[in-house]
Amino acid sequence: MSGLDAQTVTRILADFGSNDVSARQLLPLVYDELRRLAASLFADERSNHTLQPTALVNEAFLRMAGNAGLRVANRAHFFRLASKIMRQILVDHARGRVAQKRGSGDRITLDDSLRGIEGPSIDVLALEEALERLAQFSPDKARLVELRFFGGLTIEEAADALAISRTQATREWRMARAWLADELNRGTQA
Repeated sequence: MSGLDAQTVTRILADFGSNDVSARQLLPLVYDELRRLAASLFADERSNHTLQPTALVNEAFLRMAGNAGLRVANRAHFFRLASKIMRQILVDHARGRVAQKRGSGDRITLDDSLRGIEGPSIDVLALEEALERLAQFSPDKARLVELRFFGGLTIEEAADALAISRTQATREWRMARAWLADELNRGTQA
């Protein structure tokens, strides 16, 4: 993490949202990781996509830095928040494009952990609707998917962020992935 000790990073995260000095200190520490995550979401997209990875990262960070009451406990908590905000930005963007074009929304490529859903990419709005349905009966599974897919966390990191065992996270991940594949495949066949 750019040569800073863990204690300094923890202090910066704890101060995040309380003043713009900590936001300026935090951005260089997390930018590359957020940019890599955003780039993976756009890996197979057309080159003229109206939302680019850099814009997604910048918008997510601005939303977080602009929230004066935001408190971040640790790295996992920060990336949990960032993944939720990136999800919201992608969904808002897709909804805006649907409203403009009255056609299908933006599509994103699923990482290997969500493969099994038909097609190389899925509609962002279809994924959002499926995640909302999943959250109605299993909020923990929906948060796990959000952390893994939008947050780019490993199963171990997601388990830590959710304060559950790795075994439970792996089991929940398998069930959530299978349920989402079924839901999204059903939607493409309708």
